[in-house]
Amino acid sequence: MLSRQTIDRIIDLGLELGSDFVEVYQEDTRHNNITALHDRVESSSCGREQGVGLRIFSGLNSRYAYTTDDAEENLIRLMRKMAQSLKGPQGTKVPLRDLTVYGDDHPVKVMPHTVSYDRRMEVIRRATAAGMAYAPEIVQVSVRYLDLEQQVLIANSEGVYAEDSRVKTRVLINAYAQNEKGLQNGYFGPGAMQGFEYYDTLDIEWYAREAARTAVTMLNADRCPGGQMSVVVDNGFGGLLFHEACGHSLEASSVAKGTSEFSGKLGQQIASPLVTLIDDGTIRGEWGSLSVDDEGQPTQKNILIENGILKGYLIDKLNGRRLGMEPTGSARRQSYRFAPTSRMTNTYIANGPHSKEEIIASTERGLFVKYINGGSVNPATGDFNFNVSEAYLIEGGKLTKPVRGATLIGNGGNILKQVDMVGDNLEIRQGYCYAGSGALFIGAGQPTVRVAAMTVGGAE
Repeated sequence: MLSRQTIDRIIDLGLELGSDFVEVYQEDTRHNNITALHDRVESSSCGREQGVGLRIFSGLNSRYAYTTDDAEENLIRLMRKMAQSLKGPQGTKVPLRDLTVYGDDHPVKVMPHTVSYDRRMEVIRRATAAGMAYAPEIVQVSVRYLDLEQQVLIANSEGVYAEDSRVKTRVLINAYAQNEKGLQNGYFGPGAMQGFEYYDTLDIEWYAREAARTAVTMLNADRCPGGQMSVVVDNGFGGLLFHEACGHSLEASSVAKGTSEFSGKLGQQIASPLVTLIDDGTIRGEWGSLSVDDEGQPTQKNILIENGILKGYLIDKLNGRRLGMEPTGSARRQSYRFAPTSRMTNTYIANGPHSKEEIIASTERGLFVKYINGGSVNPATGDFNFNVSEAYLIEGGKLTKPVRGATLIGNGGNILKQVDMVGDNLEIRQGYCYAGSGALFIGAGQPTVRVAAMTVGGAE
């Protein structure tokens, strides 16, 4: 990593040339990816990437540049060129603190790079065998194994001087079922902020069978009817609905510009009193966690909505300036190639007073959504659209037949107010989020939640 002396010289130069904030971010990342179809490897890659990102502010203006050449003379040249395009009053430097090394709160027993290729393939073979054995309708199982080890150094003109170690491990399983009715797939993708020891406790056969079960169930499902109805979203990755529908609208990257539906609404009732929405990057071993954000600030538990009241936003340093608010440990980036901005970590609806069984039994007619595939949202309006991978009709307070082709359509602001029952079975699942600062590891979760009325798009 860069020496303290080199970092000092870069920061000093940026301030001398008229910046009021200077940041140095260095990254060293190892990664492995293996994708197999049955037991045949379709693709395999491993690599190591290193780079440095430099960022400067002058008031509300900013510049960002990155390079793979970490020689001091190159970084000085890059800083000089960048700072000359952003002239302002000279900033004040706070001396770098003693180096703070993070990562102990997410301990790793087995670093992935020490694990043999054969042991990684054994994970894939176990998942493949379990999925293929589930039912004769299963015709194909695709498994992707991945791991990542990221070392970062973050320093800035406010005295931050920190290192962090981030280790991620995940396996993504897709099972495909086929008969005379067509082809359907099921998916599961467990992951954690852990090393290879994750697989000592992970029941990977269960996840593979669950992916296969979804595929077979949807293969024999009827088409989903459309219209307005009550929608019960199961716990776990159903939380993606709220991640997309309202989480992005609570990121300062949209709030500070006034383009979020929740801009200027702090302290207001924006949701049902049953809704408490939290983003927490500190959860031990969770996929979306990290000890320190990409601006060098420790992550924290941020209560965004409490009992329906808007309590806060997810704030990075630059957008915090625009809002006149302090950062919340929410600045994230995919790599040194991206400037950080406000992004979610592990976002979830907190537990409520109802059981899952009680929620279903009290629903006369509606749709039970077990798994959501993915979706999109417009943060300015809150309008969203989600594809459902597994769903069932609720009739007379009971789950009846499975249905396929369902789409959830609505508005984040409206859906928050329509939540009328919240379960007590919170679970967080793993995924990716794609936005302005790249693809990030995120957790999304919730207990079982009922939305009193939502538009359901049915299958053709």
